Amino acid sequence: MTTDAMTSPSDTPVSDWLLADELAPAMTGTLAPLYEAAATGVLALPFCGDCGTPLELEQDLCDRCPSGSVVWRQVEPVGVVHAVTTVHRREPGLTRPSDRPYHVIDAELVCGHRLVLTTDRPTDVPPAIADPVRIGFRTVGGTVLPAVALTTVRAAPDAEVHGAPDAEVPAELDDPETT
Repeated sequence: MTTDAMTSPSDTPVSDWLLADELAPAMTGTLAPLYEAAATGVLALPFCGDCGTPLELEQDLCDRCPSGSVVWRQVEPVGVVHAVTTVHRREPGLTRPSDRPYHVIDAELVCGHRLVLTTDRPTDVPPAIADPVRIGFRTVGGTVLPAVALTTVRAAPDAEVHGAPDAEVPAELDDPETT
């Protein structure tokens, strides 16, 4: 599988733009399959092993068929913005110092999962609800994490915008009326 340099994890860990390295999650436990896949540039998410229903990241019982069987599958890393929160306060000890806000994005993926993530790099302008997104990756303390790589970047008046380049998005995601 080939991934482009903008969305694939780096071969060598680089300090994250938002979090200090010591805040990296452990690559063990329930979320180990997520981190292992991300380290190879793949987004894998949990599904019910019996009925195929998308599960929350740490969910161990299916809401649809009460099965306890969980399987992790590679998914297409595209979706749309469901909601956005712009955070203006940087918490000392949790985030790197900066005068710039950062954005937390609730992305609804085509596979049926919803993920709440930040972006893979700083951006001055948040995406709008229904904007298409592609999931990329960022590295925190050697752990590769999924992050939103914006596919649409809106320019603010007189602002320098730091966003991701356009990415191919399925046609049904280009039209907000169909989502």
